[in-house]
Amino acid sequence: MTTKKTAAEKTTAEKPAKKAAAKTTTPARKTAASKTAATKAPGTKTAAAKKATATKPTKTAKTATKKPAAKKPAAKKAPAKKASAPKPPGFAKRESRAAMVERAHAINEVLAETYPYAHPELDFEDPFQLLVATVLSAQTTDLRVNQTTPALFAKYPTPEDMAAAVPEELEELIRPTGFFRAKGRSLLGLSAALRDDFDGEVPATVDALVKLPGVGRKTAFVVLGNAFGVPGITVDTHFGRLARRWKWTTSEDPVKVESDVAAIFEPSEWTMLSHRVIFHGRRMCHSRRPACGACPVAPLCPSYGEGETDPEKAEKLLKYEKGGMPGQRLKPPADFPGPPAPHLGG
Repeated sequence: MTTKKTAAEKTTAEKPAKKAAAKTTTPARKTAASKTAATKAPGTKTAAAKKATATKPTKTAKTATKKPAAKKPAAKKAPAKKASAPKPPGFAKRESRAAMVERAHAINEVLAETYPYAHPELDFEDPFQLLVATVLSAQTTDLRVNQTTPALFAKYPTPEDMAAAVPEELEELIRPTGFFRAKGRSLLGLSAALRDDFDGEVPATVDALVKLPGVGRKTAFVVLGNAFGVPGITVDTHFGRLARRWKWTTSEDPVKVESDVAAIFEPSEWTMLSHRVIFHGRRMCHSRRPACGACPVAPLCPSYGEGETDPEKAEKLLKYEKGGMPGQRLKPPADFPGPPAPHLGG
């Protein structure tokens, strides 16, 4: 006989069935979810993953941050550019011909104020003595010539006397000036020429002077300008060096230097300009170590900074009266501010 189940029994019987169904469906859902994750494209990233990727520095970023480090050597080279002292105000690197001429005249004015006593630094009493002393001054100092010529002129006071000299005796007297054999031949030759061709007198023209043995344009203009008052530019080593430093010329040829400078200044300035430039070359603007820091021409000089720019150090480089030392003449002019040079052996 079949009995009917009560509602409570039915409910109790259904519960295990539902639990079983739930157990069956839960793994199915997990499997579906895992399948869904698995089926996502491998290239796609979650938002969290994207953030992590964005915060990580890429190789390109690292390279970019290292670039400034590569420029450090260039920064170290910057002080090397400061090795040469800066140009003083008042000088333009590129200047016209007119500006250069104006600057050259300004330099001459400064030199005239600095060396109002500029003069030939060879002792002489007449044109013949000046001619002989100038020939002897090649490759030596005027001081050494001045210490040598008193005994020379005491023994050979005229061209006739010197032309008749015994070569060995003449050479011995001028030995302290160096190259005494070559200079001895020049003195004997020019003395004979003066005796034979000019009645014992020194000619007053450049064409006649340069025909004498051992006499070039530089020597000729020294004699003309200082013994006869004839304007001339004396291009010795000092004058040529400074003319190039000041951009008055670019030539190494003394004749071309003379021509270039003559085109800048009036003839009335030539002789004194020569003295001033030579004075400055001997006292301040030296060949190897110019005293730039003590130089009154510095604001006008294109070559400022080639020498010592520290004022105290530059002051120690000054020579002759500018450095508190004797001049080159045994008998200097009355207005010369320094002491006279010592005699030979003194």
